[in-house]
Amino acid sequence: MNYVTVDAYRIGEFPYWFHQTWTTSVQLCIALAILYDAVGLATVAALAVIIATVVCNAPLAKLQHKFQSRLMEAQDVRLKAMSESLVHMKVLKLYAWETHFKKVIEGLREVEIKWLSAFQLRKAYNSFLFWTSPILVSAATFLACYLLKIPLDASNVFTFVATLRLVQDPIRQIPDVIGVVIQAKVAFTRITKFLDAPELSGQVRKKSCLGDEYPIVMNCCSFSWDENPSKPALKNVNLVVKTGQKVAICGEVGSGKSTLLAAVLGEVPKTEGTIQVCGKTAYVSQNAWIQTGTVQDNILFGSSMDRQRYQETLERCSLVKDLEMLPYGDRTQIGERGINLSGGQKQRVQLARALYQNADIYLLDDPFSAVDAHTATSLFNGYVMGALSDKTVLLVTHQVDFLPVFDSILLMSDGQIIRSASYHDLLAYCQEFQNLVNAHKDTIGVSDLNRVPPHRENEILIKETIDVHGSRYKESLKPSPTDQLIKTEEREMGDTGLKPYILYLRQNKGFFYASLGIISHIVFVCGQISQNSWMATNVENPDVSTLKLTSVYIAIGIFSVFFLLFRSLAVVVLGVKTSRSLFSQLLNSLFRAPMSFYDSTPLGRILSRVSSDLSIVDLDIPFGFMFSIGAGINAYSNLGVLAVVTWQVLFVSVPMIVLAIRLQRYYLASSKELMRINGTTKSALANHLGESIAGAITIRAFQEEDRFFEKNLELVDKNAGPYFYNFAATEWLIQRLETMSAAVLSFSALIMALLPQGTFNPGFVGMALSYGLSLNISFVFSIQNQCQLASQIISVERVHQYMDIPSEAAEIIEENRPAPDWPQVGRVDLKDLKIRYRQDAPLVLHGITCSFHGGDKIGIVGRTGSGKTTLIGALFRLVEPTGGKIIIDSIDITTIGLHDLRSRLGIIPQDPTLFQGTIRYNLDPLGQFSDQQIWEVLGKCQLLEAVQEKEQGLDSLVVEDGSNWSMGQRQLFCLGRALLRRCRILVLDEATASIDNATDAILQKTIRTEFRDCTVITVAHRIPTVMDCDMVLAMSDGKVVEYDKPTKLVETEGSLFRDLVKEYWSYTSN
Repeated sequence: MNYVTVDAYRIGEFPYWFHQTWTTSVQLCIALAILYDAVGLATVAALAVIIATVVCNAPLAKLQHKFQSRLMEAQDVRLKAMSESLVHMKVLKLYAWETHFKKVIEGLREVEIKWLSAFQLRKAYNSFLFWTSPILVSAATFLACYLLKIPLDASNVFTFVATLRLVQDPIRQIPDVIGVVIQAKVAFTRITKFLDAPELSGQVRKKSCLGDEYPIVMNCCSFSWDENPSKPALKNVNLVVKTGQKVAICGEVGSGKSTLLAAVLGEVPKTEGTIQVCGKTAYVSQNAWIQTGTVQDNILFGSSMDRQRYQETLERCSLVKDLEMLPYGDRTQIGERGINLSGGQKQRVQLARALYQNADIYLLDDPFSAVDAHTATSLFNGYVMGALSDKTVLLVTHQVDFLPVFDSILLMSDGQIIRSASYHDLLAYCQEFQNLVNAHKDTIGVSDLNRVPPHRENEILIKETIDVHGSRYKESLKPSPTDQLIKTEEREMGDTGLKPYILYLRQNKGFFYASLGIISHIVFVCGQISQNSWMATNVENPDVSTLKLTSVYIAIGIFSVFFLLFRSLAVVVLGVKTSRSLFSQLLNSLFRAPMSFYDSTPLGRILSRVSSDLSIVDLDIPFGFMFSIGAGINAYSNLGVLAVVTWQVLFVSVPMIVLAIRLQRYYLASSKELMRINGTTKSALANHLGESIAGAITIRAFQEEDRFFEKNLELVDKNAGPYFYNFAATEWLIQRLETMSAAVLSFSALIMALLPQGTFNPGFVGMALSYGLSLNISFVFSIQNQCQLASQIISVERVHQYMDIPSEAAEIIEENRPAPDWPQVGRVDLKDLKIRYRQDAPLVLHGITCSFHGGDKIGIVGRTGSGKTTLIGALFRLVEPTGGKIIIDSIDITTIGLHDLRSRLGIIPQDPTLFQGTIRYNLDPLGQFSDQQIWEVLGKCQLLEAVQEKEQGLDSLVVEDGSNWSMGQRQLFCLGRALLRRCRILVLDEATASIDNATDAILQKTIRTEFRDCTVITVAHRIPTVMDCDMVLAMSDGKVVEYDKPTKLVETEGSLFRDLVKEYWSYTSN
């Protein structure tokens, strides 16, 4: 992310500043020639000081480069940690880990601040060096004149001073130029290194399908994620798939099923063998990838609309009813990562995307694990065996009930295909397969399924056909953008005046350090004026010797130089303290924000603020602020000196100042809006980039790289346009200011020429003209710096927008803290619970009332979208009740702090999440348990062997998002966290959906044993999982349909639970 939002920005700045390098060099050469004409050989002293300044700058520049590189590396680490935390904020809140992860990020930020301080300090020294160089040059030259006996008079002294003043502003910009060049070089090096990184090579031979009988052929193939032949993820794979063949891939958790599909797609480096794939592929990932946009956008995925095919796709994917429930049907914005869809709905949108592409080969990675039995049956019959009847299909599944109809079944173990045969052959001759198929027969309560009376064989299928084809989806009206979940990004409008500057300065004694810097600069400017006044008064005075004239001049210069050093150091302290304070407040605001904020705010908007905007606040604004004020003081002091000598110039200068201020305001009105637009377009760019990276495998599988690349270029152009126009507007302003400054100087020179001889001391005339000549450049630099700062301060505005996010309830309410052993019993009472996600949204839960007794095992069932996960969210107060109460052990959960609530509840969430770090860190990030306890838990959740195989054991690496572990293994790690925490109330939110039946059976027994005295609330699609529960809560459309013992519900005619059991019985028996 940093490469696009920060490094590319730094390279974009470079061309503008590059011209300062050669123009300043040319100006210096011309100035030296003029100096030689004025003071002769004394120019050698000036040249020596300039050379010494450059030589002294060399080590500082090297250090700046080093510290800038370290700073960007630290920023990368901090941004990666922030991105990971923000993406998984829901998990952090469920586990009450926000404080810990916030401290981790604060620690990373302190490392970043360390390098920022080092970089800014070297920049301050650099600035001090070049700002003092004109004073040192003049002092050295006058001293050389004294030593070489070169006479000093008003003519040569003020020719020298005027020339020096003309080049001092360009010289003072050299530190900025050096800083930009160093930042651009570091950015260029980083981007080059990234572009030179190894890429996926086309190891899969792909060709168009022209009647090829074998679309997938793998011959003696081995694959390794890290390209290490000694550690293959898949070993010696031989696979031949015929056209139209349906192949199921089964095996225990972590056996290599998903890796096999990735190998077919060319996503895993091949270490040996050959692989050939013929035809267009479509891929459905295990973890659903959904783009920000409408349902329709996600299904079409860049293809043109074919209304008939689109309608058939919706029907085959059982999406018709779901779209009718959404506020704007398929035009509904579904949020980043499909945030406002259930897990099952996201999977069906993925399936619809694949089906609409009309591919030749379909690679489906366990797509039915997130849907209920009814929907799974409908999808399997209508999608796999219906719509894909003539297509080649590779389906990874743990639902062995579908396996009999497949042409071939691959049984995998430890990265190898151990058996490949038909269902009946495997069942007859393969013990491993028999264990897999029969795994749930011993589950407590499964025998109760047999109590459901027999029914006609096609009853379910007929019902589904009526449900799906009986009503067609009608196109929805296009919604208003204000009604959608994802709102247009807000930005300040018009002139906000001094508000962002005050906001910046009021952070952490900012006003004090800014005042210190300003006072130091004013003293420095007064020192310069005193220097030149002394010279102007006494250069023609015979009573003042050349030695005294030079000595006093040098002494005043040295005095003023010390204040330059104070100013530079004050800028560094101001910048570091303010940056630390702003980031701390921003981080607190983001971590305390409710989940509704993350539901409606694309991640790119947040990341652009904590990357590019924060980088500008860190690096650009401190010196920009001081240089802007300093340049303004310089410009008006020049004008003041000119006015003192020739007061008539006020007749021109006052109107010019008024006109300049009006021009500046006219420019700023456009410039500020351009930079705000630049910020919002950068958010869109960052969001698109983040989504593209997350869905890279899907994008490549559908061969949509070119479309995403073109979209990225379009967003880059939209982002670069305002940036370029802002530069152009700046040049427009500078041209007019230079013209006005030249007019003032010409008028001043004319006045002085027309005045009678002897009216003024020749020295003062020379001094006035020297200040007049530099007025043009100093005035332009002043306005330019102010305008540049006005553009940069927009970043403070944007950061501040997310510093005032409405917060969740308090983490801890001291006067209402529960007892340390709360909850003791684990009783949960829901009283008329009503939930809606937004004020303007309809109710999602409609008056839920029931009680979960302490120690009971509660099953929650219902079709996809019935409100099961919302109920769990309400229990953890991810969403606050609109009405009603949740009472746990006689305490209304809204009366206690969120940390006290969430830290006392255990959960295995629907989306298993691992963080970058070690296995130990993922199981116990707070460091509360011993290694022995962790190893014991790994044994109980069937991960002991997998971890012991790793050389580093508990210190083994878990990469970002846990992608080096299978989805099933990630769910097992989440179970391990629950076993370590041992909370009195445990929630399983479809916790074993991606686990094979055999492992699931073992885990269910483990949960029953380890949590036998706890209240366990289970949300599940697998009916056997809840058959042994004490009570079952059946939900539909956000309401309680029934709540009773499962055995009683099964025997009740017309019961929803009975229907769900019947559907499960139907597809398992068929």
